[in-house]
Amino acid sequence: MIKTVLCDLLGIEYPVLQGGMAWIADGRLAAAVSEGGGLGIVAAGNGSAERTREQVRIARSLTDKPFGLNIMLMSPHADEVAQMAAEEHIAVVTTGAGNPSKYMAMWKDAGIRVIPVVASVAMAKLMTRLGASALIAEGGESGGHVGELTTMVLLPLVCDATNLPVIGAGGIADGRGVAAAFMLGACGVQVGTRFLSAEECSIHPTYREKILKANDLCTMVTGKRLGHPVRSLRTSFARDYAKAEYSGMTDEELSGRASGAFPTAVRDGDLEKGCFLAGQTAAMVHKVQPAAEIVRELIEGAEPVLRGATQWVK
Repeated sequence: MIKTVLCDLLGIEYPVLQGGMAWIADGRLAAAVSEGGGLGIVAAGNGSAERTREQVRIARSLTDKPFGLNIMLMSPHADEVAQMAAEEHIAVVTTGAGNPSKYMAMWKDAGIRVIPVVASVAMAKLMTRLGASALIAEGGESGGHVGELTTMVLLPLVCDATNLPVIGAGGIADGRGVAAAFMLGACGVQVGTRFLSAEECSIHPTYREKILKANDLCTMVTGKRLGHPVRSLRTSFARDYAKAEYSGMTDEELSGRASGAFPTAVRDGDLEKGCFLAGQTAAMVHKVQPAAEIVRELIEGAEPVLRGATQWVK
């Protein structure tokens, strides 16, 4: 079975992290992934500190294994959630959609391992200098907030720029993707979209159905005009929003148009008003199964690919 330095660093059985999907990655899903040998992640999203604390405590009630907390740094509640993470002595904090520099010392003093998501070499170097425990190099194939570079390009660049363990993310949904990430220098992977089909994932049935029926051209990126590009399923909402970006609509009106769109998709499955976040790997998700089974399939699927790689070298 595959084991890397990441397993020892985080106290997990398999080098698989579940993505911090806003409004989706709750305490129940995080606990299920951790129980399955990976590192489950509770996502704070735009939620308050108390709402997030509740999910953290739900996870703790369901597993005694390590799990993490993802903090979306552009959230208006980021400061209070960051403080809550220190108070709760979360094992691992991952961050996205911003620069976590101002929180790093506080988290380290609380004994938290900090693993920022980075989308550039410059950010990877900064986080290394500030004492991150590892880095997540996430390419633009992923769902949610995305950068410009693909995983194939970003991952080796980040691996070359730091001596920290690097986790590959974006475009990974099966053992082949896991193996590819290892070949590019990663010592672990973060997977989000695949876990939308987990039995423990509480998304609306319409959301899950859209994922299971997705094809290779099912996602699109919107939000570039406001500086916060997001990859989501190609729904009526996403198409209308893309048109609005190139209209005479003001930035304030455009921003307001997306307000509440993420939770509306998760809770209500509303295709007209909801933004259904998903990565390009949605087309590779075909069945509903327990989260623990997904974790095992990712690793067990990677092993024969890695062993068979020698056939190409004589």
